[in-house]
Amino acid sequence: MPLPMSRRSLAALLPLAFAAPAAAGRHDPEWIGFRQRFMAPEGRVVDTGNGNVSHTEGQGWALLFAVHFDDRASFDRILGWTRRNLQRRGDALFSWRWRPNVAQPVDDPNNATDGDIYIAWALLRGAARWGDPGLRALAVAIGRDLLRLLWRDVAGQGVLLPGLNGFETATQVVVNPSYFVFPAYAALAEAVPDPRWQRLTTDALAVLRVARFGRWGLPPDWLSLPRAGGRPDLPTRWPPRFSFDAVRVPLLLAWGGHATEPAVGAAGAFWAAPTMPAWADLRTDAVAEYPASGGVRAIAALVGNARPVPLPPVRGAADYYAASLGLLVALACADRGLPTVLSPA
Repeated sequence: MPLPMSRRSLAALLPLAFAAPAAAGRHDPEWIGFRQRFMAPEGRVVDTGNGNVSHTEGQGWALLFAVHFDDRASFDRILGWTRRNLQRRGDALFSWRWRPNVAQPVDDPNNATDGDIYIAWALLRGAARWGDPGLRALAVAIGRDLLRLLWRDVAGQGVLLPGLNGFETATQVVVNPSYFVFPAYAALAEAVPDPRWQRLTTDALAVLRVARFGRWGLPPDWLSLPRAGGRPDLPTRWPPRFSFDAVRVPLLLAWGGHATEPAVGAAGAFWAAPTMPAWADLRTDAVAEYPASGGVRAIAALVGNARPVPLPPVRGAADYYAASLGLLVALACADRGLPTVLSPA
């Protein structure tokens, strides 16, 4: 049975966007475990499953976790490292990746829009929790530049480019559906008033209702939108999969109050398989020969209406990404008022 409240107006979501996170503390074992395993002392979040790089996705998520667990000291370290090492010149956005043990750790100045959104959202939540207008000012600058630099109108549908460079041609715009961060839009709209935030929700929902592929009707990791209009398609540049990116789509839909959307139900049906494969090929219907991580299983439990929602312990997570997905589900449950329970290791 799906979660309730699948559709809400932007105004109705505003109290949720600024609600204080559920009771949690900086001494919570799950947060301590995440810091110990995946965060360097200076505030760099380490992607242990991807060459120990750091990226704005991880920095933004860790900032959200620090607010949730009321850990201002860690928040300041994460934010400080992010601004020192990833802040772009000329705008308020961030370069998407930092690589260790190389002469030029930031070798690609391109941003990642989801990372920028998570950072801005965390800054707004931190500003509300700790009464710090300086954090809000940083978030406002990011929100303005997201709209100024990345907004595109594609055949009447508003989207944000996944990054400043490399995602549009004369005939198409490529988007990543896991970058549709539905639960953040109301907070950004309150901080940076602009009707385009509401359009991002409305138009993204419309896109996801038709951009479903393969045997299970799943959303893809990457999606091509024709500038002339018509049905979205799978771009050739990336594998045509419901995979490590797209698993976040049902989480973000449910977190944002859209849990009865078809993409959520499709993911739930796919994950109902006993083995719960890590990915599906949306052209051939082939599936991975290995299972989904504990973090993905937590998303499946959330959208499958398990109550309480079982959360995988950080100490048992295979890597940074699996641990992060589990904590994101914990934050979503806190925001939606859903009970959780820690699963056995």
